[in-house]
Amino acid sequence: MTDVKNNEHYFDLAFEKLSLPDEHYSGIEFEDCQFSDCDFSASKFQKCKFINCTFERCNLSLVDFSNSNLFELKFEDSKLVGVDWTKATWPVYHSDFELSFKRCILNDSSFFGLTLNELVFDECKLHDVDFRGGNFVGSTMTYSDFSHSLFMGTNLQAVDFSESTAYTIDVLENNVKKAKFSRYEALSLLESLGIELVD
Repeated sequence: MTDVKNNEHYFDLAFEKLSLPDEHYSGIEFEDCQFSDCDFSASKFQKCKFINCTFERCNLSLVDFSNSNLFELKFEDSKLVGVDWTKATWPVYHSDFELSFKRCILNDSSFFGLTLNELVFDECKLHDVDFRGGNFVGSTMTYSDFSHSLFMGTNLQAVDFSESTAYTIDVLENNVKKAKFSRYEALSLLESLGIELVD
């Protein structure tokens, strides 16, 4: 496919090397579609549906998913800087939307107050990302860099942070029951308790 039109239903199609930045789309449904090397930066997808789709090497920075439904999406080697995920529609009867990010850049994004259980971040850059007030039970957040990201009132029960770095998580302000942390990086969790470590 070389073009995208409003109010269409695209099923089991491959979109390759589309360059459509700063576009405005509405009422489109993408199901079982694959996007490769596409540029949708700063585009707006309003009242759209993305179901069981894969994005590889795509630029989705500053994309706007206002009132769109997102379910079972995989992002690999893609750039998603500055995305406000709170603008999408997340039905309350669901808690696991099967979102997966692998080797992606998600700096300056917001997941504020969202319930996205079993979310996957693997080998991602997550600088200055807002996770405050969110519910991410059972998520996988491994081999990722969380520099300056915000966690407060966040439910991180059973989240796997193995091999991730640079997070600042106050164990008194967040639920980290049964969460996994790499031994050395976990020392940073003690700072919130005012504990001084000596050799």
